[in-house]
Amino acid sequence: MRNSILLFLGCLLFHLAGTWSLPLIDRDEPRFAEASREMRERCEYVIPYFNNQYRFDKPPLTYWCEIASFRLFGENDFAARFPTAIAAALVSTVLFGWGTRLRGKQTGWWAAIVFALALQTFLHGKAAVADMWLVLFFTLAHWSAWELLNANSYRPKWWWIFYLSLALGFLAKGPVGWIPLLSVVLAKWFYKETDFNALFRFFVGIPLTLAIVGAWGVPALMRTNGEFFRVGIVHHVIGRSLAPMEGHGASSLAMYFALLPFYFLTFLVSFFPWSTRLLALWNDLRTNRDATDKFLLSGTLLIFAIFTLVKTKLPHYTLPAFPLIALLLARRFEAVRLSRSAVVWSAGIYLVIALFATPLLAQFFPSRRLVRESRLDLKPEMEFGAIDYTEPSLVWYFRDQVRGFMTTLKRKDAVRYMTEPGPRFTVLPTKLVSEIFPNPDPNWRIYRARGFNIPKGQRVDLTMLLKPE
Repeated sequence: MRNSILLFLGCLLFHLAGTWSLPLIDRDEPRFAEASREMRERCEYVIPYFNNQYRFDKPPLTYWCEIASFRLFGENDFAARFPTAIAAALVSTVLFGWGTRLRGKQTGWWAAIVFALALQTFLHGKAAVADMWLVLFFTLAHWSAWELLNANSYRPKWWWIFYLSLALGFLAKGPVGWIPLLSVVLAKWFYKETDFNALFRFFVGIPLTLAIVGAWGVPALMRTNGEFFRVGIVHHVIGRSLAPMEGHGASSLAMYFALLPFYFLTFLVSFFPWSTRLLALWNDLRTNRDATDKFLLSGTLLIFAIFTLVKTKLPHYTLPAFPLIALLLARRFEAVRLSRSAVVWSAGIYLVIALFATPLLAQFFPSRRLVRESRLDLKPEMEFGAIDYTEPSLVWYFRDQVRGFMTTLKRKDAVRYMTEPGPRFTVLPTKLVSEIFPNPDPNWRIYRARGFNIPKGQRVDLTMLLKPE
């Protein structure tokens, strides 16, 4: 227990490092943070909103966690990221426990360390998004399934953990949280003498999972007239599988086939520095693997196969497989030559980046810079609009000072908007100012910020025109 507590606290501090100095990164982090704030403002814990509009992209678990963090630390970037750091630290702690059960404490330590120090874990262990919660419940579901399979008897503790993890995995990120069920189905090939129905009691467990999800899902569907299902499942799950979302993936059949190796290539970077040990792992698995190895491999290959077939592609989609691969490496840490020096230098580099590089990067986030420069002129009752730059970070940062919501403006409507009664401001690319507002009112305040639009990979130069009264 003491080792688990120390590991959790150490990982938590590691993942929190630098989260207070790096602004939230467009587009997903500000969306989650702002939706959590609006859920809290409305005292509405079933239906998420972003910028006063329904947000059906994800189920509510991440929002609930961020709301709890906001109550502790206030509505700020650190608080938005704090729950993710907890989830990442819990994954390492779970791996320590599972690895210890597999082959002693040394295996447990290596499993936790390999996961914590993978590059993609370092990045997403700090991100205010849903992925790390999915990874946590994905890992818990696989561990509990393994315990049931290897005990070859019904064990209530692990049975409950398995189905609760499936339910919470869905509440974190939707149907992908149920992939461990497929891992159990595949396990029938190498646990041939096992009575799966007696162990897993599917006819009781699956309705239990559905009932937990339904406690949120049924009210959400009823209150939105089924829109949550049509957008959240049909569009964002099925649609993501059949067509690329927001430009992430193949736009043609030829490109789709060209991108089939996408995850096998990006994984070499995402899992660095441990990807350098994968060849040794493969060579050992070819000649020496047992039922546990096959179980871990099946869960890993399912993730890669499913997201390889899905048209929308992002490097972090394979993150749920990282704990399983970490366990495969940790089980044979001597054979694959896991290096303590790799632990030291990778942890050192990550901490230097988190503590010293992120404050330097903060200057390239124009939304936060505009808010800081105009803070003294902002009033709660102000309205605000945006032209040709409507990134979610504008909503997150400006609504810290302003109660209203962002209005997306067309160029032809901008002058009328700014001349309406009441204090207000508009954010737009600097190159459009002379075209849209050739003679701005001399009483207006003007602020300017240069930076970088990360989702689009473009430099941006923004101007904010503020009418005080």
